[in-house]
Amino acid sequence: MRSAAAGMLAAIGALLGGCSMAPPYRPPVVATAPVFREAGPWIPAAPALPADGRWWTVFGDPTLDRLESQVAAANPTLAGALGRYQQAQADLREIRSDLLPRLGVSADITQNRQSDNRPLRGSNQPDLYAADTLGGSLAWDLDLWGGLRNRAAAGRAEVQASADDLAAIRLALEAQLATRYVELRGLDAQIALLTDTIEAYRQADALTRRRFAGGIASGIDTARAGALLADARGQRADLAAARALVDHAIASLIGQPASLFSIAPAEGQPAIPAFPTGLPSTLLQRRPDIAAAERRMAAANADIGVAKAAFFPAIGLGGSGGFQNTALAGLISAPTLFWSIGPNIALSIFDGGRRRAQLAVARARWTQATADYRARVLQAFQDVEDDLAQLHHFGEEAQAEADAVRLAGAAEQLALNRYQKGVVTYLDVSTAQAVALQARRKALDLQTRRLDASIRLVRAIGGGWTADAGAPDAAGPAPAPASAPAAAAGDARR
Repeated sequence: MRSAAAGMLAAIGALLGGCSMAPPYRPPVVATAPVFREAGPWIPAAPALPADGRWWTVFGDPTLDRLESQVAAANPTLAGALGRYQQAQADLREIRSDLLPRLGVSADITQNRQSDNRPLRGSNQPDLYAADTLGGSLAWDLDLWGGLRNRAAAGRAEVQASADDLAAIRLALEAQLATRYVELRGLDAQIALLTDTIEAYRQADALTRRRFAGGIASGIDTARAGALLADARGQRADLAAARALVDHAIASLIGQPASLFSIAPAEGQPAIPAFPTGLPSTLLQRRPDIAAAERRMAAANADIGVAKAAFFPAIGLGGSGGFQNTALAGLISAPTLFWSIGPNIALSIFDGGRRRAQLAVARARWTQATADYRARVLQAFQDVEDDLAQLHHFGEEAQAEADAVRLAGAAEQLALNRYQKGVVTYLDVSTAQAVALQARRKALDLQTRRLDASIRLVRAIGGGWTADAGAPDAAGPAPAPASAPAAAAGDARR
């Protein structure tokens, strides 16, 4: 009878081994526009469009390449994310262990003394005796309702989400470093511009002082020229202070003390990369934050199955056996053998609504995970659209600023020439110089903003792409370089 019951239980376990209480997993469908308003129609994604791990190389800057390679090796934030991923892996291994039988062995060798007043003690029983036991045990929880398997599925999805979190943090740190770097190079360009401007203003100031000494210029002219020179020097000092802060921020991003790190100034800024005109919508599926949100939906769905399985009986198989004797001699022999085996079942009859509350919690988490996924997808489309719009309009603005720089430089030179000939006062020169400097600084700042928008677009599509050679630049043509300020021509001759 016992063997028949055990066989029936095994058959039931085999039939129900594939049972699961988790609902069918169906990620929500998020409506997407057929076209990017700023980039043209979607194109089908293909295996030739993988995320490029070294996306920053599109900017063509060796110093940036070197700095980016240090983020993964030394950034403490990334190291913390790696630790959380490793913890999730270990948690999954612990969960999976519940699916397997548990085996154990034990040994107990003791000397014992009985109480003289022990109840029911026989007169022929010794006061001192040995009790030696060598045994083992087996326990196996039958996952008839899929609770354990759903726990493992949820744990596996959490590991995948943790890996995506790690990728998202790494991408964010890489983008942050690139942003800081282009900001640094933008400040370098601004400082170089002001250095040239200060030299030009110094020559103009010397010219007005000589003209004042010769009775040609007024004191107002010398005051204006000196004020422009002093203001330019103050602007350069302010930019130097800002550059120091950016330099320190880069040091922290690559895991180095700010006191021991510095980046030498350099002329020029990184190149603005060319973006494909048609970006496929499936590029957004590579965004690690979206991938993590989708995996957490899968984990929440599996947790519903775990909560439902708690309403059914927990069935397991257990057994133990071994040898027991009053002496080590003859311990492992047939007369000392003992064993027991059989199924066990447990079912909670009343728990005050605990299991229903746990199921409600699991379903609420699914609702939260679904809403978070939809929100992230919508935000991703907005991010791409925003950055494409900025690059598009920044390209048009760059053309206008290039014209402004050219015309302001010509006006500055013309005003200075006319002042040297005594046709105009220095007010015309100072006004032209201020306008020219403002136009040049704005052009340089616009270049930095275009680079920053390019970095944000790369991050928005998940970190890089593979484009056909010669793809047109969706960001627009590069701006003309800000020309150097007009110097006081002919100063040495006067």
